[in-house]
Amino acid sequence: MERIPVFILVILYFISTEVACNGHTHINNNVESERRALIDFKSGLTDPNNQLSSWKGNNYCYWHGIGCENGIGFVVSINLRNPYPIENDIPYPLENEYGNQSYMNLSGVISPSLIKLKYLKYLDLSFNSFKAIPIPQFFGSMKNLIYLNLSHCGFIGEIPSNLGNLSNLQYLDFSSKYTYHNDFGYSSDFFIKNIEWMTSLVSLKHLSANNVNLSMVGSQWIEVLNKLPMLIEFHLDDCGLFGSIPVRPEKFQFMEKGQNCNLVKEL
Repeated sequence: MERIPVFILVILYFISTEVACNGHTHINNNVESERRALIDFKSGLTDPNNQLSSWKGNNYCYWHGIGCENGIGFVVSINLRNPYPIENDIPYPLENEYGNQSYMNLSGVISPSLIKLKYLKYLDLSFNSFKAIPIPQFFGSMKNLIYLNLSHCGFIGEIPSNLGNLSNLQYLDFSSKYTYHNDFGYSSDFFIKNIEWMTSLVSLKHLSANNVNLSMVGSQWIEVLNKLPMLIEFHLDDCGLFGSIPVRPEKFQFMEKGQNCNLVKEL
């Protein structure tokens, strides 16, 4: 058997060592990027009850609310749902109803550093108090999301149409707990003007938009939702959809009768 020259073995050793080191460095860089993104996200939040007190050190996979891909360290889930929301209705205005919702609320600013979490699939910020700010536009760039729950967070303004970029999304909830009716009829500061962007949510199975003002959408909502091939269930309670439903959707049956609009696909 022919022996391999020693100098070739030495070269192969250094090549393999360099590859291993470079690979390890690449993983370490990714891990540090994920950790820094979470720290930047935390820095924008107000956390009166220190829910995020575990967010320190390097092992972020063990931080409160964080889930990681096994053995890799990429963040795949953030679950910061308020565990103790107040269920009773609190009168308008927003600063009162959301300011007193629960002592466990997170509030403040949602940092765009979340975009750096490229493997994030699950994000739940529900029942917190982001007091009268719009849903951040950058959420529409988080294209790996499968689950997005922004319900009862105090958001106002127009729901961004670029959420239509989230073609992998299966669950979407941006319901608002509080609505009011003024002298001119239905009113809400949380609204959708044009619902056509939802036709791009081709993986969507569950949609909740309770108490979101859809009065400007008109009859378009039935046509749009009928175009979603995977949709199984949607909830549109108290959304300003006045009058009769123009077309009975073929692939849905009513779960409840009355003014509420909760439908589920016939299986």
